[in-house]
Amino acid sequence: MNGLSAGALCRLLALGTGTLVLVLAQLVVRRVLPERAGTLPRRFHRFACFCLGVRRKVEGTPPPRGSGALVVANHVSWLDICVIGAEREISFVAKSEVAGWPVIGFLADLQRTVYIDRQRRRATAGVAAAMGERIAAGEEVVLFAEGTTGDGTRILPFRSSLLGAAHQAIGDSEADVTVYPLTITYTGRRGLPGGRIERSALAWYGDTELAPHLKYVLACGAVDVELVWGAPITMGRATSRKEATRLAEGVVRMARREAVTGRPAE
Repeated sequence: MNGLSAGALCRLLALGTGTLVLVLAQLVVRRVLPERAGTLPRRFHRFACFCLGVRRKVEGTPPPRGSGALVVANHVSWLDICVIGAEREISFVAKSEVAGWPVIGFLADLQRTVYIDRQRRRATAGVAAAMGERIAAGEEVVLFAEGTTGDGTRILPFRSSLLGAAHQAIGDSEADVTVYPLTITYTGRRGLPGGRIERSALAWYGDTELAPHLKYVLACGAVDVELVWGAPITMGRATSRKEATRLAEGVVRMARREAVTGRPAE
């Protein structure tokens, strides 16, 4: 990319080379050791964060491994995938258009992404069933509940429809499903806190194109991001999906406010 420093170009080259190596390895692992298919994606995301200069700070308690959980998060950028994926062996829910994107769609398939066609009214039920099966099998699934990316500062209203996956996981049993709120905030660059302008520049929303945004991230040198796990919400017999969505949104809004202002919300 024109205009990048020599260091940024080296990091981009390393990212491309490492991606190729890990993709080939993942294709082999999925065929030979499918039960270990979640290991290499996590390593890839950690490597991507390293190459892109993304520095993660994690607070709160994530789901116990193997317990099965629906992770409900806000959405800021394509970087969110790497940031969350570097911390957990996890799969994501994405719009169906992602499957057709060059390179990205292929990588999403390798991570067993669940796709939803937002143009089909009945698509939500099928996605919910797929999510429910994975949760019931002890896997973690990330749902970006806003339905799109935000500007890095505001939290958009959460949608409750896809939380029906929890009900699919329950089936006819008496078990509940645990929802874990997760807040993603890009707090600054190179250790210095950023304001609204910096957060908006790091967000990937509206008509922002991927290549210029990738160039900007590489030029930053170091990007600081904070992940905050909220207290789990039990959804099922006592709490409906709409109530669970409202509670999760409230937790995420509070954590975002604390991350942006630097002081606890009252």
